[in-house]
Amino acid sequence: MKTVLIRDTDSEFIIGKIVCVGRNYLEHINELGNQLPSEPVIFMKPASSVIKNGETVFIPSFSNDCHYEAELAVLIGTDCKNISEADALSHIAGYGVAIDMTLRDVQDGQKKKGLPWDVAKGFDTACPLSDFVSVASVQNPQELTVQFFLNGEERQNCSTGYMIFSVAKLISYISTIFTLEEGDIILTGTPSGVGKVVPGDQMEAIVTGVGAIKAVVSN
Repeated sequence: MKTVLIRDTDSEFIIGKIVCVGRNYLEHINELGNQLPSEPVIFMKPASSVIKNGETVFIPSFSNDCHYEAELAVLIGTDCKNISEADALSHIAGYGVAIDMTLRDVQDGQKKKGLPWDVAKGFDTACPLSDFVSVASVQNPQELTVQFFLNGEERQNCSTGYMIFSVAKLISYISTIFTLEEGDIILTGTPSGVGKVVPGDQMEAIVTGVGAIKAVVSN
């Protein structure tokens, strides 16, 4: 059982489902040669894929092309189903930082076969995840900056204002498919600048005003 904390409080949440959003920044869509979606592209990670700050991402033996993707994470605090965009943010308990580790070679192979991405996205250690800050700490989730550093070199830097689908839109849309429950987490997509990691690499993802997550890479 994996849990997350809201910093400076006694609040601890058991992680439920992790709903991830793909293709939510235009430049990232372009860099991977994907089509612009008309609605959010969603997939799942199991809670068992979560690791905490300073822990290790282990690249599975069946992949030779593991990529990082820094993202704003949203923690659901109260259950919601078919929620409107206007009410969506009221169901958030906090915001955090995640790295959506992706086995790009495996994902590309699955895409070509028309198969799901679970193996590429949900392997053990595929979701480095920070503690969360309370929802009151963030005035507007569309006015944050997502950054990623690989071995101290900046690789990603983009405002959440460039999301194609806002945090409120994502919660509203996802809630029409899955009931969002306390402890569920939404990963809101990554900006451009994704790339490969190899054993020995040091990763750090930062969302300004929210926090950071560090992880090392091994095999």
